[in-house]
Amino acid sequence: MPTPHAWTTTPITADLVRGALDLETTEHGVRPHRLPAWARAQCPDPQLAMAEAQPSGVRIAFRTAATAVELEALPTRVVYTGGPPRPQGVYELVVDGRRVDGAAAPGGTTVAVSMATGAREARPGPAGTLRFAGLPDRVKDVEIWLPHNETTELVALRTDAPVEPLPDRGRRVWLHHGSSISHGSNAAAPTGIWPAVAAARGGVELVNLGLGGSALLDPFTARTMRGTPADLISLKIGINLVNLDLMRLRAFTPAVHGFLDTIREGHPSAPLLVVSPLYCPIHEDTPGPGAFDLDALRAGRLGFRATGDPAERAAGKLTLTVIREELARIVAQRQAADPHLSYLDGLDLYGPDDHAELPLPDALHPDAAAHRRIGERFAERVFASGGAFAPARG
Repeated sequence: MPTPHAWTTTPITADLVRGALDLETTEHGVRPHRLPAWARAQCPDPQLAMAEAQPSGVRIAFRTAATAVELEALPTRVVYTGGPPRPQGVYELVVDGRRVDGAAAPGGTTVAVSMATGAREARPGPAGTLRFAGLPDRVKDVEIWLPHNETTELVALRTDAPVEPLPDRGRRVWLHHGSSISHGSNAAAPTGIWPAVAAARGGVELVNLGLGGSALLDPFTARTMRGTPADLISLKIGINLVNLDLMRLRAFTPAVHGFLDTIREGHPSAPLLVVSPLYCPIHEDTPGPGAFDLDALRAGRLGFRATGDPAERAAGKLTLTVIREELARIVAQRQAADPHLSYLDGLDLYGPDDHAELPLPDALHPDAAAHRRIGERFAERVFASGGAFAPARG
């Protein structure tokens, strides 16, 4: 164990952080954001504010010979009054591409949200320190993956040897946007969310814009993606539009076209993949809005249900079946002028047979095992030879 004077404190700056689009300076340190400040200002929605500030896919990355690393952080955790307890976020240590440790940060602020009224009450707490020791005594690439399910302010990075930003390893950058499943809901740890699993298998650098409850074809999200450097781009569209009952088919079709048009303004020839919804029985043929399942809550677990009427599909209400059909049609229409655009049916990643084996525990989100399966399937179908993101030959 190094003596106290042996520690080196390194400022946490943008060149040490990957997967974030903005670092906000706070009174304690820096808070990673996955949407830039101008985009956050265009939508004063508490759900979006919480989702984009949870650093899903964000990691501190550096090269060092250190054998011990400390990260001081101030997490903010959300708990739901009257609901079951939520798991604490995990900070995972990855060395030379291999996960070697993980822990929750002690201390932190708690935000209690009433499930009945939506009212929020903040209960401030102190920052805590995570310590990872016994690392190999050699130069190595180190990543600390931040929690996907709670916000964090990064206060200090301390090591027993100097650090330098991780150099460019020549990997392609994959920019992905999706709903809470892409965000990582019900995954056990940040490297276990399905986009992280797929990125590791595909050998790419992930920028994850999976935004829980907020994959809503928002123009500011499209403009953010337009301006974000990326080699590969994917959009997973559908479930949030159904469970929020946000729009009808008449609005959905031009909104998808507009979203794709905006991305293409900044990335005219990058491989662009549209992914339709995974299998979710409550919304396959029943529109939203979605709601909490009170029977599940009374049994001490979180659950969701659909409250719409299947007959309303004829009036243009969206279901997952409708969205899959329309996304396939839109992509086929656009492919004549856009040869780098492709479509992946979400049922190929998680379908009825998968649900029979690995059911959605809350009727909406996959569990940790299903996240891994979805990520592996995505890598097999998209990053492998013949896939939309297969490396170019030659």
